[in-house]
Amino acid sequence: MPEPTNQPQRKVRLGVVGGGPGSNIGKTHRYAARLDDRYALVAGVFASDAERSRDFAATLDIAPERRYSSWQVMAEQEARREDGIEVVSIMTPNNSHYAIARVFLEQGIDVICDKPLTTDLEQALTLMRLVQQTNLVFGVTYNYSGYPMVRQARDMIRNEELGAIRIVQVEHASGWASTLLEAEGHKQALWRTTPSIAGKSSVVGDLGTHAHHLARFITGLEISEVSAELSSIVPGRQADDNAHIKLRFNNGAKGMMWDSMVAAGNLHGQRIRVYGEKGSLAWVQAQPNELILRPVDGPQQTISRGFGWLSPAAQRASRLWPGHPEGFIAAFANIYSDIADAVLARRDGIEADPLPYSFPTVEDGVLGVKFVDAAVESHQQDGRWTDATIDLL
Repeated sequence: MPEPTNQPQRKVRLGVVGGGPGSNIGKTHRYAARLDDRYALVAGVFASDAERSRDFAATLDIAPERRYSSWQVMAEQEARREDGIEVVSIMTPNNSHYAIARVFLEQGIDVICDKPLTTDLEQALTLMRLVQQTNLVFGVTYNYSGYPMVRQARDMIRNEELGAIRIVQVEHASGWASTLLEAEGHKQALWRTTPSIAGKSSVVGDLGTHAHHLARFITGLEISEVSAELSSIVPGRQADDNAHIKLRFNNGAKGMMWDSMVAAGNLHGQRIRVYGEKGSLAWVQAQPNELILRPVDGPQQTISRGFGWLSPAAQRASRLWPGHPEGFIAAFANIYSDIADAVLARRDGIEADPLPYSFPTVEDGVLGVKFVDAAVESHQQDGRWTDATIDLL
């Protein structure tokens, strides 16, 4: 990833809440923060059990006095230190995001938060207003927007290479929960399929918000209305695990979204196709280094990552030369590195390079929560078209 030229490259002091023993997403966040050497992990609380949290913090070489027993204590004590954390990364179950993020924001600490932002729209709006009032940095880890070829697609559409966008097909359909894993004591399945923890819609909150952000990020369009059908397909499951959602965009384009935990055989299932008046683009997360362009009046082209003729945003997000694939951790790290630039610019009072400011923000998080609400409301009214917009001012 190219180094920013107008910002000092000191490390951002990072604290972590969650992501402790056995957490795959915790590893992902920590690897991403380390990849470009932009952060120093100096404090954390990694589990609800204080002893387990402190034991795990010791494996990460965190100083004993900064191996906290609770996030409340961590926020208060770190805010008092001259060398306190500058940003906290929250990787806990959905229903805890709001309380944790709010406390750290109130202490003047920038925030990185897993999606969805919250499980409640009013809470999401409260966080957004607090960020707007304080001018703090708040990033949401919709990490698929960190892929170089996703950023290339975004720039091509901004440059009107497809012309007016007409159709958007997006999906995040995996098969990870095709059986009743929660009944077997599977920790991730248990909380992700418990509505009081996961939120109003398990599948839209967990997977659909990623697809929602990807569609918005690439096209630059907003989803104005939705018509949704949510289903619980696995017998005995208490939450929805599949969603088919029709989309209307603010420019008149039409679309479809498929979110699923029960697409047996799909290992991941994130993909998007965008159709304009001049041609189409297609990107698949399983082959992330390629973007397929199909012009109306020319041959299909495969655009590959790593070349110097790609857009500046795509080049910034690439570390390796052509033919050497980059993947999920690298895309996640791009979000972290972009946020590091923003945090340093704010805290050091220097002029910010605009290129890094494509990371998902608290406003993106609010729109994701609103999308979940709209999908649930539509489903409850037998697929009635439901407003998915919200005033962010």
